[in-house]
Amino acid sequence: MNLIVIGMNHKTAPLELREKPALCCVKPVAALERIKAIPSIEEVLYLSTCNRFELIARIGSEHAVPQIKAFLLSQVNIEPEELEKIIYVHRNEDAVKHIFRVAASLDSMVMGEPQILGQVKEAYRQSVGAKSAGIILNKVLHAAFRTAKRVRTETGVANNAVSVSFAAVELAKKIFSELKGKTVLLIGAGEMSELAARHLVNNGTGKVLIANRTYERAEKMAGELHGHPVRVENLEEALGEADIIISSTGASGYVLNQAMVSRALKRHRSRLLFIIDIAVPRDVDPAVGHMDNVFLYNIDDLQDIVDGNIKNRMAEALKAEEIISEEVVNFSQWYQTLEVVPTIVSLKNKMETIMRTEIENTSWIKRLSREEQKNIEALASAILNKVLHEPISSLKDESKENGAVTMIAVIRKLFKLDGEKT
Repeated sequence: MNLIVIGMNHKTAPLELREKPALCCVKPVAALERIKAIPSIEEVLYLSTCNRFELIARIGSEHAVPQIKAFLLSQVNIEPEELEKIIYVHRNEDAVKHIFRVAASLDSMVMGEPQILGQVKEAYRQSVGAKSAGIILNKVLHAAFRTAKRVRTETGVANNAVSVSFAAVELAKKIFSELKGKTVLLIGAGEMSELAARHLVNNGTGKVLIANRTYERAEKMAGELHGHPVRVENLEEALGEADIIISSTGASGYVLNQAMVSRALKRHRSRLLFIIDIAVPRDVDPAVGHMDNVFLYNIDDLQDIVDGNIKNRMAEALKAEEIISEEVVNFSQWYQTLEVVPTIVSLKNKMETIMRTEIENTSWIKRLSREEQKNIEALASAILNKVLHEPISSLKDESKENGAVTMIAVIRKLFKLDGEKT
């Protein structure tokens, strides 16, 4: 199969390292072009999210592996020995299983969260657009999407689905005695910020302010949440009003620093300021967390809350793993049948050539009407298909169960499919 997954995620690498690839590869299509240029890469998909950085590839030889690692190394700027400690490598069926688990959100920091499937689909769309997805990646990704749908509909893994934004709300409840009347400031108007806002509003918070680089996007979300849009140049003024700040932008540097937060605190002296930084790379200077009356948490800090919710899903996760195992077997069986495809095509082509030659060389058929000739051709084709059905089915079954190398050799010799005279 020569399918390989090489990457790092929240289980293997700390936030400080995970955010570097996200920073360096802000243009995924450009990164994909660089990866495609690696010799021996036949197909490739590049997936970069808040919590993972992976390359899924079909390789022509093992020479591609160290070059893929070199690409990863160029993104995180660490010693090669350190990279080996934080990356994982999955091959063939293990790679397929990993891809299915990722798409089904079983490998996510927050099990059952729906965002990852959309991110995988977007990565696949980019791969297709760059013409770097071929028959194997197309098949494995569509199988992954089907598997994710089965997991979501046949198990309770996504019931009462938690997410990073939900975990942030749970933490806010612990910081404040109550959320009623608290002013919320969202920095960044993406999907994750919107989810956080909806959770907070549902839990009784008051005024919602939305600041975004694109003011029109802030206005749109404000309309949906009955909130108030904020222009980026007025961000510090909004900080002075906020009790809860949730930041999730795609900025390459800090959006909030100590000086900005210090000035905001002076405008509401004794009140607490609760900041959740769910961006990768981080939006908030970590030094802000050392300031008085400021509670700063990032994605990794939410893990404890997430873990508590995950415990309730373990039984359902076992059912999901069974579905994934079943789908991996289905994919492997499909892949094994690929070895017989050229022989099946050659056999059909040869039989059809013989049939058509005989029809064309039979003089009495030429004297029939065109409609009668078509009826004879249809009858001959139907007979041919019935004759070939059992041998082809047996060939496919043998390939699935034991591998069909011997049977392929016999058929190719028996029917002289390799250019020998008949």
